[in-house]
Amino acid sequence: MKVELLSYTPNPELLVAAAARTCYSKKPGSQIIKKITTKKASKLIKKLVKIGHHSILEHSVFTFSIEGVSRACTHQLVRHRIASYSQQSQRYVSLENANFVVPPTIRRNREAEEIFNRILEESKNTYKKLLELGVPEEDARYVVPQAVQTNIVVTMNARELLHFFKLRCCMRAQWEIRALAWRMLSLVKKVAPTIFENAGPPCISEGICPEEEFPCKLREMLKRGGKIGNTDKTNNSHNRT
Repeated sequence: MKVELLSYTPNPELLVAAAARTCYSKKPGSQIIKKITTKKASKLIKKLVKIGHHSILEHSVFTFSIEGVSRACTHQLVRHRIASYSQQSQRYVSLENANFVVPPTIRRNREAEEIFNRILEESKNTYKKLLELGVPEEDARYVVPQAVQTNIVVTMNARELLHFFKLRCCMRAQWEIRALAWRMLSLVKKVAPTIFENAGPPCISEGICPEEEFPCKLREMLKRGGKIGNTDKTNNSHNRT
């Protein structure tokens, strides 16, 4: 998996703060943004996010290039509907030499990995045979497993990203999209640290866990006062799809 922040709103936090002040000022945003400081913008954003004025965050937009993830992962990703997606087409890009994502639980089990690899190889050979028989790529792809790697460009505003991180950084999320979410979060924190200061699952963003009936090492670590970095742990058996 490779994740890159392709583009983002210039000075995202200054813009968000200027948009917010426009609501309470006689001056237009064009004047406000020239005078507002980074320190004042940070203070204002923290205050407004705390009281639930999240619509201002929609002015800040981020675009990512995501490559080497599975179709199973992107099927989950595109469920987040307040976003824009451009994905590698299986109709126009041949899958004859496609690569596949192997889940860690399969990679750790030699017998399971042998079975998995055998099925992948059979699917690739079947795909090639169908093409040789004149079947178009858009139909031959029906035999390709969800493990096949794909590339996608994703654009989300900051408000939707916070929602995405709340759901997908959680240890109950499926392992691959959880790893993706943490990598995306690490990138946006560098350019908008105040907006994403408390971003993450509810145990981080809100100090609560809505799914306490399920075991979670992340939650237990937080209770013990541990510090959280990027995590893509895959040992949680109760995964949100």
